[in-house]
Amino acid sequence: MNNPVLRAVRTYLPLLLLGGSALLAGCGQGQAEASAEVAEAPQALPVMRLSPHDTVLTREYVADIQAVRNVEVRARVKGFLEKIYVDEGQMVKKGQPLFHISDAEYRTRLARLHAALSNALAQSRVASLSLSQVRMLTEKNVIAKPELQVAEAKLRAAEASVAEARSAESNAALMLSYTLIRAPFDGVVNREPMKVGSLVDDGTLLTTVSDARAVFAYFNVSEAEYLEFVKTQAKDSARATNQVRLVLADGSLYTPRGKIETVESQFQASTGAIAFRARFPNAKGLLKHGATGKIRLANTVEDALLVPQKAVFEQQDKNYVYVVDGQGTVRQKNFVPKSRLSAFYVVKSGLNAGEHIVCEGIQDLRDGSRITARPVTMKSLALNK
Repeated sequence: MNNPVLRAVRTYLPLLLLGGSALLAGCGQGQAEASAEVAEAPQALPVMRLSPHDTVLTREYVADIQAVRNVEVRARVKGFLEKIYVDEGQMVKKGQPLFHISDAEYRTRLARLHAALSNALAQSRVASLSLSQVRMLTEKNVIAKPELQVAEAKLRAAEASVAEARSAESNAALMLSYTLIRAPFDGVVNREPMKVGSLVDDGTLLTTVSDARAVFAYFNVSEAEYLEFVKTQAKDSARATNQVRLVLADGSLYTPRGKIETVESQFQASTGAIAFRARFPNAKGLLKHGATGKIRLANTVEDALLVPQKAVFEQQDKNYVYVVDGQGTVRQKNFVPKSRLSAFYVVKSGLNAGEHIVCEGIQDLRDGSRITARPVTMKSLALNK
């Protein structure tokens, strides 16, 4: 117990333990304060100032593509289909024979009516000669004038018979001509439902012929978008254009541009839309009658406010953004979008030029949160989308 080392340990050990505890407590308190300072530091987020821009607004509409000329070829007379001169999908020229219907019956009828016409002409000639003789005798007072009147009436009856016979012959010739069916214009022959030997009647569909060297694209536009289009055309004639683009069914862009030719005169009561018609060249024959696609129509919107889609969130079917004030405090603000443009919304109402909105990282924000604004531009957002 008189060992000097043991006495030193007993003397200084409590002091060492007390100092170590104080040191540990001080370290723990410093770390907590540092963590609190880190937690309280405002988050740096990209913020964009809203400013108006003249913007080209592009919309897409479902289009129905039709050949400029697409005609049903139907039989005009009854008979058996004797010959088919062309195959499905074949190019034909105007006037080229397509089908032939049995014509023996029509040739026989034409011959019979031709003979009837010859007989009527002969009867008319006889009546004319008889009238000449009666007129001569009447002038010599050999016979009475009533005989002359009878002869004149007989001639008129004979001439009427000639006209009737000639009309019947012409009709028979026309019916015979209908047995040979020709192409109405240059185009492509489509499906042929009737085969050789089929009995066809007047009105039977034989095929359709399509002239698709150019095509029409029909699409419907809402009343509001129609008014926007018309106002764009009227305000700036230099930038006004009727040109449109066509997106094909596979998503590719049809190379030649089209041009809006006509707009219907009334809106459809059921949909509130109005029909546009655009014309596209089709020299290579890529577009076919009955195809589908989307018309891409561009309108210029003046002084438009654009909001990045990443900055927008929805609550109860309403659109909101976080607006930042000068102290870095954010608050929710509702707005109404007019339309969507690429990665941006076009603002219809609710936001004003000059306001600052948070562009990204909005999922962790709440009303009253503090942030450090990192200014960004709309151009930089568009490049990084």
